[in-house]
Amino acid sequence: MSITGPQARAARALVEWPRDHVATLSDLPVKALASFERRKSTLEPAAVARLRLALESGGAVFLDEGEFGVGVRLKFTRKDVRSINRLENEGGPVGSDDV
Repeated sequence: MSITGPQARAARALVEWPRDHVATLSDLPVKALASFERRKSTLEPAAVARLRLALESGGAVFLDEGEFGVGVRLKFTRKDVRSINRLENEGGPVGSDDV
């Protein structure tokens, strides 16, 4: 699966990495990455593959076009999901916020 520039920009925001860091990890010039993210240019397939691997190493998961279209999200491990589920009702019953 190839990724789009806006997907790359969204993934970079999700993993909270600056453009220069992602460019270094994917062996791309910063200007080329910026141009790709803004849909002003394209990248060679090998460069797109390196970019995708770099962003996936930070926890981004790219979603194929399906019922809701292409997208990107953060990867959660099973351990993360168990922790979230365990903490879901941790606060006790809901009460009034009036003081």
